[in-house]
Amino acid sequence: MQKKTVLIIGGGAVGAIAALNLEAGGLAEVTLVLRSNYKVVNEKGYSFESCDHGSIKAWKPSVVRNTIPDVKKESLPLYDYILLATKNIPDVPPTVVDLVTPALPSNNTHTTIVLLQNGLNIEKPFLSSHPKTPVLSGVSLIGSAEPSPGHIVHDEPDKLFIGAFSNPNISSSLAQSRAQDFFKIYSAASRTQCTYSPNVLHDRWRKLVYNACLNPICAITGLDSGRIRLAEGALNGLVRPAMREIICAAKAVGRVELDEGIVKWTIEMDPLESYLKPSMQQDLDKGNFIEFENLLGEPLREGKKAGVEMPTLEVLYQLAKAIQWRNKERRGMVDIPRKK
Repeated sequence: MQKKTVLIIGGGAVGAIAALNLEAGGLAEVTLVLRSNYKVVNEKGYSFESCDHGSIKAWKPSVVRNTIPDVKKESLPLYDYILLATKNIPDVPPTVVDLVTPALPSNNTHTTIVLLQNGLNIEKPFLSSHPKTPVLSGVSLIGSAEPSPGHIVHDEPDKLFIGAFSNPNISSSLAQSRAQDFFKIYSAASRTQCTYSPNVLHDRWRKLVYNACLNPICAITGLDSGRIRLAEGALNGLVRPAMREIICAAKAVGRVELDEGIVKWTIEMDPLESYLKPSMQQDLDKGNFIEFENLLGEPLREGKKAGVEMPTLEVLYQLAKAIQWRNKERRGMVDIPRKK
């Protein structure tokens, strides 16, 4: 079987593991686009401490780049798959569509996009900009971090759910076929728990019970996932109400039935004594922008449109939006009136 060509944009803690796993299976040739860690990885390769792959030193995928390939200018063949493993922050340019455009002609029918990103409605910009392009959903449950450039600590197994987003411009059978093919490629190494999951909305709403609730609550309060369980009133006053709002919105918007037991399971899925910081809290600690629009904004807007009362998520969203504005001010991205 000829290897599939996979362009991965974003080689941090999640993208690096995806690249390693795809090449380990022998069915993919990976081109990895890096940014802040490019110099280290290009010169020395990655070092992995992985629960799935073991200890690996000085590893590189087939191609390492620090720019998005421009397939037309560079006379490159179209990639079979483009996997986006970057943060998705639509309120801060460039957008993900802007990012991928050099490698993906607007009339593309060959390349399939894989969105290994969190949140709701993340496929919609691509359905508008690249209507004939199949877009896959990748919902990842993984414990992976990059404590220093090129050093990946992967301590919780890679669990990936792959399915196809609905696209009215292409046949469902084509989209699902692309999803099944990618599932086979990603599963080939037999070192990960990859699942073909056609119920994309269920996967995404289920993860939002964590990402729209615990993630921003920990970021805003500065309390990690263990301490938020110890803080008096935080679970009953913030976490559980927010999670119940997501459960109600999932049912009203996507006809997705999430069992009430998912609240307890989500709160307790990490040992309290791990004191883990969710991704949004980590981003704030690093002074980075936060990806709150797709995690909070979209489920909130969709839920309210369906008539669901979501007071807790409304407050969390406005707080996150204010924090993002503060981040933008620090970077000179907003105009501040000055005393004359």
